Amino acid sequence: MTSRRTRILAPLVATVLVGGLAACGEEDGSSESSSNSSSSSGGSSSGEALSSLTVSDNVGKEPKLTWDKAVSTGTTQARTVVEGDGPTVKSGDLAMTHIMVANGASKKVVSSDFKGAASLLPVSDSLIPALADNLEGAKVGSRIAVAAAPEDAFGSQGNPQMGINGKDTVVFVLDVTDIVSPEPSGSEQQPAGWMPSVTESDGVPTALDFQGTPKPKDELQKGYLVKGDGKVAKAGDQIYVNYLGQVYGGDQPFDASYTRGQPFPFTLGQGAVVKGWDQGLEGVPAGSRVMLAIPPELGYGKQGQGNTIKGTDTMYFVVDVLAVQ
Repeated sequence: MTSRRTRILAPLVATVLVGGLAACGEEDGSSESSSNSSSSSGGSSSGEALSSLTVSDNVGKEPKLTWDKAVSTGTTQARTVVEGDGPTVKSGDLAMTHIMVANGASKKVVSSDFKGAASLLPVSDSLIPALADNLEGAKVGSRIAVAAAPEDAFGSQGNPQMGINGKDTVVFVLDVTDIVSPEPSGSEQQPAGWMPSVTESDGVPTALDFQGTPKPKDELQKGYLVKGDGKVAKAGDQIYVNYLGQVYGGDQPFDASYTRGQPFPFTLGQGAVVKGWDQGLEGVPAGSRVMLAIPPELGYGKQGQGNTIKGTDTMYFVVDVLAVQ
């Protein structure tokens, strides 16, 4: 059986690397006056590991870290720097969270998304324990500092890309900004006649069934299965989606994010995805589930993609737009 630690490495790497976060230098500045408390969040214990570290209490802004000495612990510990007054994060939620990552041994900040879009983290076994355990039970508006034992962070292999080895304590600073539903949250719509049916397992799309589906048109087609009432996506927005893609007439999906445990973030209208996504997802409100039929010229063109998508294939996607920033 795959261990929890093994399962959760990919999502955090996706958050830190795919999210395009740049490594930072050591934080030497003095902190602002901190309201650090001794209370713990989630399932982690409160203790002395973080007593040598002061974290500024300016929630929503880049944290300032002041180190008296290196931070080291064999047991993950946490401290609520600021307790928010918003709703409480529950297991199964998606927590919109700004994250700073530091190496407790070197006292260096190695990653931060505070100057960009926040990360959307699944509060489940798909996330590393140091984050999942301390996001669960936290209130929106909180800042939490976590000193993570290696086994609760990146495991014995560490994270060489961030300069963290398998023996280093990892320090996380988390600002919880919102809670996002992991499922579409709008009103159901009647599927259009051009759409294939969606095969689901426990409400999660697993495949598309093209039986009786008409031949696709040579143009982008877009329709709602669920119409949300959240913020409407426009070019330049950071959007967070779950999706499944399958070519017309195909028996199996060629790609899907639902089973990876981590929503896919990208900036709309910047060429980070195929043109059919940039065009088809603009104007879609958060909370929606849409179907897109993307012809080759708005997909991968005549060259196709690998061995699974030919240059003549129309790609069909079911996409859940979970959040828009």
